[in-house]
Amino acid sequence: MKIQGRNAVLELLKTDKNIDKILLEKNPQGSLNKIFAEARKNNVRVQFVDKRVLDKESEDKRHQGVIAFTTDFKYASLDDILGANGEKGGLIIVCDGIEDVHNLGSIIRVAECAGANGVIIPSNNSASVTEAVIRISAGAAQHMPVVKVNSINRAIDELKKANYWLYALEADGKNIYDADLSGNVALVIGGEDSGVKRLTREKCDFTISLPLKGKVNSLNASVALGIAAYEILRRRL
Repeated sequence: MKIQGRNAVLELLKTDKNIDKILLEKNPQGSLNKIFAEARKNNVRVQFVDKRVLDKESEDKRHQGVIAFTTDFKYASLDDILGANGEKGGLIIVCDGIEDVHNLGSIIRVAECAGANGVIIPSNNSASVTEAVIRISAGAAQHMPVVKVNSINRAIDELKKANYWLYALEADGKNIYDADLSGNVALVIGGEDSGVKRLTREKCDFTISLPLKGKVNSLNASVALGIAAYEILRRRL
């Protein structure tokens, strides 16, 4: 797997993941020097190359002067994230069919910034964690456990056994500012067009929504998640 972009590579270097090598543009400046220093500290092999070499290795030419080569993304298990609850409760994000890599990358970034235990995605009809998702997450995917499951609904059953309350984030639910949101919370975010699937929604304990005062009747999935996750964080703080 190729990880490109300054933030993504810098965050990768802060983890214990195996990095085969890093291609760095010759005569590095600014944050590229910081990447070089971190790589040397971690005994990671660095090759200085011309920009044209990086352009050739990068499909979209958005490498920002650095590309790291690492093993494929390692998914976490459900057990990994169920045991990481804080004093005021855990927070898990469940993605029910997020197919757009930009949305998934942004969701992972929000989850990491809001202190979530992890993100759950289905193995089918969903974006996976790719180089693009890692770059879009600004490196947050290197720190946020992502669990890939065969069935979202079976994962919800396991979350319930672990004393999580399931909240589907949909347009016609209870106002989020009137909801309890205490204890262990799992927020379920639906796909870009279809929203949370009917069977999944029926398995959830509550349906909550964000108040919309404009003429547009919906928010981008990652934006909606950001508002909801930070409302939970605000109450816990």
